[in-house]
Amino acid sequence: MMIKRIGISICAAGLLFTGAVRGQERPNIILIFADDLGYGDLGCYGAPVKTPAIDRMAEQGFRSTDCLVAANVCGPSRAALMTGRYPMRCGHPISRHPLPKYVNYGIAPEEVTMAELLQSAGYHTKMVGKWHLGFHVDGSHPLDAGFDEYLGLYSNYSTQKERVDERTIYRNREVLETDVPFEKVTKLYTDEIVDFIKQDHEQPFFIYFAHHIAHAPLLPSENFKGMSGVKGRAGTYADFVQELDHSVGRVMAAVDEAGIAEQTLIVFLSDNGPARDGTAKPLSGGKYVTMEGGHRVPGIFQWLETIPAGQVSDTLISSLDLLPLFCFVAGVEVPTDRTIDGENIIDVLLGQTTESPHALFYYYNGLNLQAVRNERWKLHFPRTPADQPYWAKKDSGQRIYTTLKQPMLFDLDADAGEKTNVISQHPEVTADLMKEAERVRLEIGDIHIVGSDQRPHGLPNPQEKN
Repeated sequence: MMIKRIGISICAAGLLFTGAVRGQERPNIILIFADDLGYGDLGCYGAPVKTPAIDRMAEQGFRSTDCLVAANVCGPSRAALMTGRYPMRCGHPISRHPLPKYVNYGIAPEEVTMAELLQSAGYHTKMVGKWHLGFHVDGSHPLDAGFDEYLGLYSNYSTQKERVDERTIYRNREVLETDVPFEKVTKLYTDEIVDFIKQDHEQPFFIYFAHHIAHAPLLPSENFKGMSGVKGRAGTYADFVQELDHSVGRVMAAVDEAGIAEQTLIVFLSDNGPARDGTAKPLSGGKYVTMEGGHRVPGIFQWLETIPAGQVSDTLISSLDLLPLFCFVAGVEVPTDRTIDGENIIDVLLGQTTESPHALFYYYNGLNLQAVRNERWKLHFPRTPADQPYWAKKDSGQRIYTTLKQPMLFDLDADAGEKTNVISQHPEVTADLMKEAERVRLEIGDIHIVGSDQRPHGLPNPQEKN
């Protein structure tokens, strides 16, 4: 069997689940991806307003307190999720906009996605929600990237009158409905997935459910307005998160009612840290920056009777790890003709190890390498506004350390909020991380360096929006 677009040959033996996970057959996989949801926005992560469905998912499975995404904004994070590769490596380090500059900018057809790999293993692959990786770009549509079915708004929802395409629901490549009220979207998506789960399935399935919540505009549906009991704009945001939780609860209930909970791996995480309204507490920063609050997100895994319940883990894992994890449980080989930055984390999820498979993690802001960390130490590098992508040019709000004159070192074990610079006390740690930064710049690039294993992004003046 061949994988569409890149022609990688998959060993036939790899298509059969090896039974390495407690003798289970290949599970269904449901990946629920929130948008701009902060580390501290859920009840199980300390939010005062509870999120009962997601909290229950955490109680029944594995909750990570150190789950990192590969980018602090939407598009690059999603490209890394789909490919298991850093955005610089897979050629998608910048978020796209509906402007002429981005007309040919999407996820590269030469990249192999988790959907393609699972499709090659006999999975039925379905995506519902926000794609944001070049829907109208030849070769970059979800159906070109391994999905058998697609339903959704392909990008962010726009309230600007002239941008009607960003209020258009597509089914596969065809327009299903135009000028859709945003308050209708989450229920429409959830109904689609619940109906799909209830069907009889002759093959395992992979669902990628990419929510718009909690990205602006903050427009919870009528049934959720006031549900949180919080007043003002903060209450509107909390109501929005309640709607997200309700949707997750409906998906979980559909899995239970279909009698497939023990045959279904469900994963929940966010694409990046919170924007204006959410919180990453106790972390610093949020969306747009390389503080932990921009990259560390809720990460929850449930697979009843396989992943032990009630686990809370501070082992460093990443959204990059989902591709190799899904390949493992599906019995499909990870591509060997390219670097995959993710690692199979099944032993971590099963509670068989607390050791991270990642010796190091790299924090890019657009094309700019801004920090490197291991499990304990994180080193930030000097930077100026000129180094920044368009979303992080100004020091304002949660955009912390947009300008940094000297490197800073933080002990994340003792200081997850990155408050106390300890660089003068640990010169050897600093030197080691500096050396690693020099190596990775040569491999996958930096603002003025083209890496030896960096896919060209093709954007002129990439750090600017226009």
